[in-house]
Amino acid sequence: MTSNNAVPVARSCLVVDDSRVVRKAQRRILESLGFQVREAEDGAKALEACREAMPELVMLDWNMPVMDGITFLRAARAEFGPGEPIIVLCTTECGFDRIMEALEAGAQEYVMKPFDAEIIGGKLEQLGLIQAAAA
Repeated sequence: MTSNNAVPVARSCLVVDDSRVVRKAQRRILESLGFQVREAEDGAKALEACREAMPELVMLDWNMPVMDGITFLRAARAEFGPGEPIIVLCTTECGFDRIMEALEAGAQEYVMKPFDAEIIGGKLEQLGLIQAAAA
């Protein structure tokens, strides 16, 4: 993404997870892919962060205190609409019913923990947020 004068503009991402370690790991991966990253430790803080400055992408955990991920997802879709921001659930909730619930609530993708840079990169490539590395 570039501005009118061709200076690269970082894409924005909000990492939402109650685990500081997971947020740090996701931050490292996303920054290496060219994203400018902010963090929130629960859905309520994530909703506030989106109201302040809408990120292009939200990487969202399901199980968190205060406001869990699925509640955030539903609130974000009700407040901001179906396409903004792009929301990827990144969680240990791996049951088919949970995946379907998240997708039906408006998540664009679903990543199961544990994840690595290849998995995150692949999902972001599928979503059109990054381009495949040159072979």
